[in-house]
Amino acid sequence: MTTERDSETTFDEDSQPNDEEMPYSDDETEDELDTPPAVEPEQNRLNREVEVTHETLRKDCSWQVKANDPAFYEQPQFKKTKFLCLTTSKYSGNAIKTYKYNPVTFLPLNLLEQFKRAANFYFLILLILQAIPQITTLSWYTTLIPLLLVLGITAIKDLVDDIARHRMDNEINNRTCDVIKDGRFKSTKWKDVKVGDVIRLGKNAFVPADILLLSSSEPNSLCYVETAELDGETNLKFKMSLEVTDRYLQEESTLAVFDGLVECEEPNNRLDKFTGTLKWKGRSYALDADKILLRGCKIRNTDACHGLVIFAGADTKIMKNSGKTRFKRTKIDSLMNYMVYTIFVMLILVSAGLAIGHTYWEQQIGNSSWYLYDGMDYTPSYRGFLNFWGYIIVLNTMVPISLYVSVEVIRLGQSYFINWDLQMYYSEKDTAAKARTTTLNEQLGQIHYIFSDKTGTLTQNIMTFKKCCINGHTYGECRDKTGQPLNRPEVSGFQYLAFEVSFMDLLGSVLCSAITNSSLFMVK
Repeated sequence: MTTERDSETTFDEDSQPNDEEMPYSDDETEDELDTPPAVEPEQNRLNREVEVTHETLRKDCSWQVKANDPAFYEQPQFKKTKFLCLTTSKYSGNAIKTYKYNPVTFLPLNLLEQFKRAANFYFLILLILQAIPQITTLSWYTTLIPLLLVLGITAIKDLVDDIARHRMDNEINNRTCDVIKDGRFKSTKWKDVKVGDVIRLGKNAFVPADILLLSSSEPNSLCYVETAELDGETNLKFKMSLEVTDRYLQEESTLAVFDGLVECEEPNNRLDKFTGTLKWKGRSYALDADKILLRGCKIRNTDACHGLVIFAGADTKIMKNSGKTRFKRTKIDSLMNYMVYTIFVMLILVSAGLAIGHTYWEQQIGNSSWYLYDGMDYTPSYRGFLNFWGYIIVLNTMVPISLYVSVEVIRLGQSYFINWDLQMYYSEKDTAAKARTTTLNEQLGQIHYIFSDKTGTLTQNIMTFKKCCINGHTYGECRDKTGQPLNRPEVSGFQYLAFEVSFMDLLGSVLCSAITNSSLFMVK
C-alpha cells in the first residue's frame, strides 16, 4: 500500500533529475558505470562562479571610509609615497583644478607648447644658426624680435584663457554646504570637504562630491536629482538610501554620532557602477549605484538630504572621466603645420641647389681669383657647406611666421564677436554666449554627422495651446500653413471634419501636440 509520504516528492528529490537518466543497459560495462560524468553540474558551476565573484569583490573593495573620524585616515596604510620619502594621504581633497598653468609652470610649459608649432621651432633653430659667426649672414636680432613678438602675443592669449579657468575653479571650490563639525552642521567651503564628512544638501543644491545617500526628507528615503552635467539628461532620476540609515539618521544629533564604515571599490570613471558594503551596528548592508549621489548632480524636488562623502575632488567619477587637461590643436593648426613643413622642404631644396652651385663656382673661379681671397684656406666643398646654412638664413622669409600672429588675432576677435552676438542671447534666463577658449573657435560648425536617439536632443519640445472646439465654440486662432490668420466663420459641432481629419488623426494630434503644426483637437 502506498502511503501519503511515499507519494510526496521532497525538494532534494526534485533537485536531482533522476527521471532523465537512461536505465541500465547490458551494453554498458562496469568501468563505464563507475566513471563520473564529464559534464560538471550546472549548480556547482554557478556556486563556484559566485564564490569567485565574491572573492573578487573582496579584493576590489579596498577603499575604506569611516564616518566622522578624521583620525582614521592618518593610519600608515592610507599613506602613499609621493616623492622620495615624502608621503601624502591617498584620499584626495575636494578642491579641483582645470587650469593648465600656475605662476611657476606658465613660462616653461607655454614655451614648450608653442615650440611644437613648426614655424616657431624653425625660427628657434634659425636664431641658433645666426649666433654662429662662420655661417651667419644677418644679425641675430632680426630673427629674435619677430619670434619674441609671436611668442608674446600667443602667451598673453593663453594667459587670459587660463585666468578664466582659475576664476571658474575658485568659484566652484568656494561654494558652500553644511558639514558636521564638532557635533553640529556648519557652513563649509567645498574645497574644505573631506572624505568621511557627513553633509547636508538642500533643494536645488549641487552635490559637492560623490556621497552615499543616508537619509532624505522625502517618503521612502527618495531623493530626486538632475544629472544634466553628467550625461546631458534633464529628466529627473531618483536615488534611494538604505532603509536603516533613513530611519535612524534624520536628526543632527544622530548624524553627528554616526560611525559607519564603508568598504567599496577604488575610485574609477564608471558612472553607472558602484560596489560596496556599509558596516554599522554589527551588520553589513550592500551598496550599489542607486544609493550614490555623484558630484555634479543637482538636488531637485527634495527639501533636504544627508550623505557621507565617499570620493572627493580628483577621485570623483566626473573628474576621473574628465582626465588630464590636454593641449588641443584644430584642423587649421594642423594645416598650417603641414604648409610650413612643405615650405621648409622647398627651402632646403633651394638652399641645397644654391650651395651646390656655390661649390662649383668656388672650384672654377673662386680659387683662381686673388681679389676674392678672404684669408681662409677652406676647401670648396666646406665653403659650400657653410653657404648652405647661410642660404637657409637669407631665405627665411619663405616661412610665414606672421601667419600664426594673424590667426591668433582673428581667433581673439572672433571670441569677442561670439560673446557680443545678440542672436545667441537667451533672454528668458538672461544668458549670453560665452567663448571659454580662443584656441578652438574655428571648430564651431564643423559637424558632418549627428547620431541621436531622439529629436529632443537637438530641439526644444514645448507644449503650447493651439486650438480646440468645446460645445460648438472654437478657441484659438485659425492660421494657414504660412502662419497667417484666416477669417473663417464661427462653426459648431464637428463641421471641421470636412477637412478630412479622421479619428486617428485627432488621437495623434493629442499625443503629438508638441510637434504637430496643423492638427485640430475638438471636444464636444
